[in-house]
Parts: sequence; C-alpha cells; structure tokens
Amino acid sequence: MKKMLKLPKFRNEDQEREFWAKIDLTDYFEPKDFVPVSFPNLKPTSRSISIRLPLYLLNRVKEKANEINVPYQSLIKGYIKQAVFG
Repeated sequence: MKKMLKLPKFRNEDQEREFWAKIDLTDYFEPKDFVPVSFPNLKPTSRSISIRLPLYLLNRVKEKANEINVPYQSLIKGYIKQAVFG
C-alpha cells in the first residue's frame, strides 16, 4: 500500500459519487494489495423488450417450447443466444 486512504463523511450519495469520480486509487493501492473476489449469487441484469413476430412464427415457437417443456420466452432467448454466440 502506498499511502493510507482517508474517507470523508458523505452527506449524500451525490457527494460520495463526486469523491470517487475525482480520486485516483493508484495513489493509494498497488496491484498486490488486491485479492480475487467472487460473487456467486450475482445474476445478470435483464431488460424486457417488445418484438413483433408473425403470428404463425410465435405459435410455432410456443408449440416447440411445449414439446420440449420449456417456457417459450426462454426458448426464444436460447435461440438468440445461439445465433449470437454460436
């Protein structure tokens, strides 16, 4: 550790946000000071979207999802993921 970091008392989140935006942590820490951290319960954020599909296509997706016993929206997400990531 290079020098001790002194944290002021923050009156609100805006003041704290401004403090962290201006500070350069390399003045206080070196890479060897850090330890790996794991967040096993952290889930990726999701956002709902609207998409227009022809009715025949939506019905076919729902039929396919029913055949393999998964929710149809999960099946659509799986198809998109497979198309994007291979």
